[in-house]
Amino acid sequence: MDFLPLTRGEVKKRNWDKVDVILVSGDAYVDHPSFGISIIGRVLENLGLRVAIISQPDWRDTKDFTRFGRPKLFFGISSGNVDSMVANYTHNKKKRRNDDYSPGGKPGLRPDRALIVYANRVKETYPDVPIVIGGLEASLRRFAHYDFWDNNVRRSIIFDSRADILVYGMGEKQVMEIAERIKNGKPLFGIRGTAVVMRRDFFESHKKFDKYLERALELPSFEEVKTNKKKFLEAFKLIYQNQNPFTGRTLVQPHGNRLLVVYPPQPPFTTDEIDWIYSLPYVRRPHPAYDDFGGVPAYETVKFSIASHRGCPGECSFCSLFVHQGRIIQSRSSRSIIEEAKKITALKDFSGTITDVGGPTANLYSATCDLWKTNGGCVHRSCMVPKKCKNLKINFGKHIKLLKEMASIPKVKHVFIESGFRYDLLIDESGTSYLRYLMKNHISGQMKVAPEHLSKKVLKLMNKPPFELYEKFVEVFTALKKRLEKDLYLVNYFISSHPGATLEDEIELFSYLISRRLRPEQIQDFLPLPMTVSECMYYTGIHPLTDEEVYVPFSFRERKMRRALLQYYKDQNRNLVIEALKKTKRYDLLYVFKKHCY
Repeated sequence: MDFLPLTRGEVKKRNWDKVDVILVSGDAYVDHPSFGISIIGRVLENLGLRVAIISQPDWRDTKDFTRFGRPKLFFGISSGNVDSMVANYTHNKKKRRNDDYSPGGKPGLRPDRALIVYANRVKETYPDVPIVIGGLEASLRRFAHYDFWDNNVRRSIIFDSRADILVYGMGEKQVMEIAERIKNGKPLFGIRGTAVVMRRDFFESHKKFDKYLERALELPSFEEVKTNKKKFLEAFKLIYQNQNPFTGRTLVQPHGNRLLVVYPPQPPFTTDEIDWIYSLPYVRRPHPAYDDFGGVPAYETVKFSIASHRGCPGECSFCSLFVHQGRIIQSRSSRSIIEEAKKITALKDFSGTITDVGGPTANLYSATCDLWKTNGGCVHRSCMVPKKCKNLKINFGKHIKLLKEMASIPKVKHVFIESGFRYDLLIDESGTSYLRYLMKNHISGQMKVAPEHLSKKVLKLMNKPPFELYEKFVEVFTALKKRLEKDLYLVNYFISSHPGATLEDEIELFSYLISRRLRPEQIQDFLPLPMTVSECMYYTGIHPLTDEEVYVPFSFRERKMRRALLQYYKDQNRNLVIEALKKTKRYDLLYVFKKHCY
């Protein structure tokens, strides 16, 4: 197995006179199926195309973008595995000190709004070569959207990047069709899971030729959503309601005198399709160009891990998975996962431990719903909240069987799960039996769960289950831990400053934590990611699906106090905790805080 070419010298070694596709990425090039650019590269290579990669180019001029000359088909551009603004800045809009997707974790190797910067550099250099943009940054910014860092509504990223077509979601199917169309000189209209720009007259004249345009819905324009929050809410609601790949309609959003046309999502992958993607010949390590820089930190966390499925039906308000991977679980076959595990055991530095077998939610592997096969799920009901829908089938037996098979592979000593779990699925009889098996065999010491908050009101806004279910899970976990006589711990994830959470709500959670002497490390300061329900609440102060008014903590001082309350045990947070307790006149808790923490 060889890496895809990263240098002109590697292209010459392959005796290529031309490159068909050049992929540009804001991440270091790691040829592993956890890195999107590697998957797209291998998918295109499988079509017989000559694919090269420009990784973390110097965007200050065009030189790096001419490394391989003009590609025959197109440039495919991504900012990397994460949005470039999230990669570069903290929740307090301060520059990050490191970048896990860069060699040695070095920051500053990708520009702000990398997708826009890279695409415009390519356009300057090769104005007539098609540009395809994709990845998470393209997905979340495909419509006019609120941008936290600008504190303003920005237009669809396809306009600022001047790209020919935008791919959203998991883009393997789209990019294959795009490649075939460009190769055969066909237009790029009518591809599901993509967005394009049209003139109004072109759109009207092509309705009769394009089945997706015929039923298109027009959203409030960019100009309207930028200046009118009611119009922003109206647009968001239509976008949210049309993410179903079975029932979603094409959405059209005017931007000035042009139209953004976003086709419906791609259908979910079949098991055979997703198996094929993970069977491609990944080298499973960073390109040797980074050997002298201490490697790539993000790779170390996934080095011996396996993705078992995609998608999540949880629909947490703050999570971008719903608008990127979708709510339908798409699981790989056990055969495919076993084959990947065997490849891992053949790696030189494999010491016997597969560190993770999981996905967005570890215990939803092979989950199914009959409605997913026919209409993509319910429109006005959630699969998981306030409790699991009876139509959602959880197959713990199949997961256990898979893990047992993996553990029996020669050279494998341990198979662990480090992905997060839905704790609300682990408290009934079948869930408890499954949990006992996992705790005994596949939890290395820490189990990740995400209660997120304690307040009933806040959890409802987050679309998370009631806190009582978390407390019941803790009881089950503690009892099993004692019975198994194993030294296991829960890693609890909480979010501070989520829309709807008042300072009093955060103090309620603080009181719970300090009374139980819990010291959570995994605190996420809320970031309003584009196209999420929580982002819409943050910007408008209104829940877009219920129209209820929502309190939003805007000031950075208040946000700092909130985080400090959840990490009250840290010396640097002491004054902020005292300030918050005095501000809310909770002198009773101030006494408790001083008693326990001074």
